[in-house]
Amino acid sequence: MISRLLHFSPSKMSAKTLVTRTQGTKIASEGLKHRVFEVSLADLQGDEDHAYRKIRLRAEDVQGRNVLTNFWGMNFTTDKLRSLVRKWQTLIEAHVDVKTTDNYTLRMFCIGFTKRRPNQVKRTTYAQSSQIRQIRRKMREIMTAQSTSCDLKELVRKFIPESIGKEIEKATSSIYPLQNVFIRKVKILKAPKFDLGKLMEVHGDYSEDVGVKLERPADEPMAEAPAETAA
Repeated sequence: MISRLLHFSPSKMSAKTLVTRTQGTKIASEGLKHRVFEVSLADLQGDEDHAYRKIRLRAEDVQGRNVLTNFWGMNFTTDKLRSLVRKWQTLIEAHVDVKTTDNYTLRMFCIGFTKRRPNQVKRTTYAQSSQIRQIRRKMREIMTAQSTSCDLKELVRKFIPESIGKEIEKATSSIYPLQNVFIRKVKILKAPKFDLGKLMEVHGDYSEDVGVKLERPADEPMAEAPAETAA
């Protein structure tokens, strides 16, 4: 059995997944629930500029051949992280546990790098220990404020345009100028009890996808019914 993954991106459908057909007391849909998928944000958004961000989606419900997923974490690719690290600058990281208005508990990791001040002659841009502590404090304050004032769906929408990172850059400019500030990783620590109504609000109306004929892959053989034999 092949099921389609539905999520909250503009394209609605991103992939297909395999599951063993229902046999006896083993229900196919139960084998799909809570399965976690990792996909590139570039595939979800149709924009290669987001290829460095990996999104984790967890299957929450199965309706027919459609699997409804919800956000379950985020991370950067190793190549992206390595490209950000350079000489003559200070890397600053901070993390904080937050709780959204719909009772999701997340751990958010922020990363940022110092940059040259305007008209700076000195080659290096190293921040002092006291400045690093102030910047980390600001990072935690902003991540907490941005997360506790909205639900999970709204928070995910803040990750894509990096609005939280931009706010941190602005707030810390008086301490030490920063660049390449990102929420590089998000982990779901605790999720509320499953609520189908809330999940449908996340997905909106996906009825246009229901009943659409799926093209069979060329290499997938047609299942043949067993021939009947006369007694």
